[in-house]
Amino acid sequence: MLLFFLGGAYYLISRSLGPEFGGSIGLIFAFANAVAVAMYVVGFAETVVEILKNMDALMTDDINDIRIIGTITVILLLGISVAGMEWEAKAQIFLLVVLITAIINYFIGTFIPIKAKEPYGYFGYDGSIMWENMGPDFRGETFFSVFAIFFPAATGILAGANISGDLADPQMAIPKGTLLAILITGIVYLGVAVSTGSCIVRDASGNVNDTLSSQFLANCSDAACKFGYDFSACKREKDLCKYGLQEDFQVMSMVSGFGPIISAGIFSATLSSALASLVSAPKVFQALCKDNIYPGLSMFAKGYGKNNEPLRGYILTFGIALAFILIAELNVIAPIISNFFLASYALINFSVFHASLANSPGWRPSFKYYNMWVSLAGAILCCVVMFVINWMAALLTNVIVLGLYIYVSYKKPDVNWGSSTQALTYHQALTHTLRLSGVEDHIKNFRPQCLVMTGYPNSRPALLDLVHSFTKNVGLMVCGHIRMGYRRPNFKDLATDQARYQRWLLNNECKAFYTPVFADDMRQGTQYLLQAAGLGRLKPNTLVLGFKNDWRDGDMMNVETYISMIHDAFDYQFGAVILRLKEGLDVSHIQGQGMKDVIVSIDTSKDSDADSSKPSSKATSLQNSPAIQKDKKSPTVPLNVSDQRLLEASQQFQKKQGKGTVDVWWLFDDGGLTLLIPYLLTNKKRWKDCKIRVFIGGKINRIDHDRRAMATLLSKFRIDFSDITVLGDINTKPKKEHTLAFEEMIEPYRLKEDEMEQDAAERLKNSEPWRITDNELELYRAKSNRQIRLNELLKEHSSTANLIVMSLPLARKGAVSSALYMAWLEALSKDLPPILLVRGNHQSVLTFYS
Repeated sequence: MLLFFLGGAYYLISRSLGPEFGGSIGLIFAFANAVAVAMYVVGFAETVVEILKNMDALMTDDINDIRIIGTITVILLLGISVAGMEWEAKAQIFLLVVLITAIINYFIGTFIPIKAKEPYGYFGYDGSIMWENMGPDFRGETFFSVFAIFFPAATGILAGANISGDLADPQMAIPKGTLLAILITGIVYLGVAVSTGSCIVRDASGNVNDTLSSQFLANCSDAACKFGYDFSACKREKDLCKYGLQEDFQVMSMVSGFGPIISAGIFSATLSSALASLVSAPKVFQALCKDNIYPGLSMFAKGYGKNNEPLRGYILTFGIALAFILIAELNVIAPIISNFFLASYALINFSVFHASLANSPGWRPSFKYYNMWVSLAGAILCCVVMFVINWMAALLTNVIVLGLYIYVSYKKPDVNWGSSTQALTYHQALTHTLRLSGVEDHIKNFRPQCLVMTGYPNSRPALLDLVHSFTKNVGLMVCGHIRMGYRRPNFKDLATDQARYQRWLLNNECKAFYTPVFADDMRQGTQYLLQAAGLGRLKPNTLVLGFKNDWRDGDMMNVETYISMIHDAFDYQFGAVILRLKEGLDVSHIQGQGMKDVIVSIDTSKDSDADSSKPSSKATSLQNSPAIQKDKKSPTVPLNVSDQRLLEASQQFQKKQGKGTVDVWWLFDDGGLTLLIPYLLTNKKRWKDCKIRVFIGGKINRIDHDRRAMATLLSKFRIDFSDITVLGDINTKPKKEHTLAFEEMIEPYRLKEDEMEQDAAERLKNSEPWRITDNELELYRAKSNRQIRLNELLKEHSSTANLIVMSLPLARKGAVSSALYMAWLEALSKDLPPILLVRGNHQSVLTFYS
């Protein structure tokens, strides 16, 4: 069973269904309790006014006297409530004694037949009276209109739950108290209904002369005729009869042994219920405000004294109650709160059903006869009754609940209550993932599911933002991070970082998963992720890397590892994507100086790894000038020009792309991934103003034919494009100066085996496998020239593009050295706008059929 704390029913709903439902219904439940105070006080005031009327002692008139007496009463009740729970408990005990005495007094009176009471409709217990009263006799009312007025009499059963914070053992006391309350009140209500219906007729004149002579007895069929009274005139002229069950609201006083005790009992019942509601509403409201679901109401969360009394909540409840007391019509107030209470009870029932449906191991109801379908039936019944009573009020109540729900959902309060909503989400995710695993992949349902090697997610924002642009709401995105270090791996810190950076992704509205692993080197870590990342069908199928801009500055074995990662991706049947920005991607070295929203509440000072992408523990925002402030106390630290450009470039995909182009250079048939990514990208809000231009290779004498063929193909794929360019001169030799620049770039990485002994050359090649042999260079000269020529064409046609998407050239594994392949990528993509090199795994990802 769910443990109760401060807030009772609100606590149950919010902790079961989450803050969205809890916050919306909690506000309505607190308001309903506040209005209930007014209803009970008006009921009390009506009885007092009735007594004053009988004594001819009215102060003004009926309505205004109810307002005056109600106002005085609610002020006195407020005083008792503010005095503390001790005084409230003592008052409730006293009122309970009076109420029990009144009930006993009534039942005793029903067994004492008094001749003087017969003209008022009381004849003692008789089967004929009970039978006559058994059927319905609504006069200007319906069953549900009467139900709406009576229903608030049953709302007190949650009074114990509402003050759960003041109970010594709420988990034990609330179930017992609530069940006993239902049982006892049910018996009392039914007992009173049956006893009154068995000894009092519906209509009576109160006139002792309305007797029936024996000669007319045969023509009289009413139950009163048996006792010598004829009240048939009441049916013809209803205004003549002021007594009986239908007309006399003080009928219990008339029947009882001593009438004034019944009045005292009415006072006790109404005042005790008013007092309970006056205490419940502020307690529920205080619990709601303490959770800070509605930040503007946090002032009401403050408590005073040793019992943390919500004095501000008492004042607010008093104000609401007073406003409704001024209506002074019990039959108007009762239906209002009936809808609010029914909405609350519907959600209480639904929350219990929902917890069972979620099948969470933490949900362990202790009630022996609990059944989830009974809870659902209760919830449905409450909703149905709401609309039957008053469909307009029910509709308004639901609109208010929905409005509050949408507000809380939009604000996303930072709470984790282990709600059944979370449990059900997990249950559904598990079920659907297993179901999905039993279905074969189909080309129509292909989605790019990307394993993005970001390191810490905030260290390469451009890579994260671009991939997120075409995977958001379409495919899976996993941010892979390989943690390397010479010290012993600290798996506890790894788990902490995993949770911390996952939260950062959520806070930045990035729909991705962060998956770190420990490994000895980058290649091993990538292999781990390629094999193990994801679950069932929710597994990556595309590896996304950032281009290694500094490949010529560091250890060339890192380049060997980098190229091996690309080959491993193809070996594991992955596609490969490489993003290059001429300014670079990694901004980890300037975090804390200029990164906007670098990290949210993350302190990595305990991190055991010397990772270059470790963020600063301070989250700062980008300033208007290049001078960026680390924190409020430190002096400004100016960024150098290179870092400033890097910072600006890293945030370019966070902005809306203006009217520009996404240039697709589709040079190889890789299954269609090179076309699919730009299509997905331009469907997003930030990229929708960009047009797709397609560039393909061809022959000069077939340009028109190739253009038409490509246009037909794209039309069949239903991919919009603005232009198709056939490059007839793609196989032309590159300019000599560009060829010389390429030769100069690869010069330091050549093996030059002709200038050394064969054994020495083999030893050097084995120790430095990345070196380029003369034979290899000659064998792949045409391919090298092709990359240089493509770069010339890219600068000529796509220098102003927002993004270039181009087929990634492949190198045969083991045949082309990593240095030569890296040089190809460098020559192909240097000095260009952002370029995305894409290569599918030759699995078809586009189809003509929808």
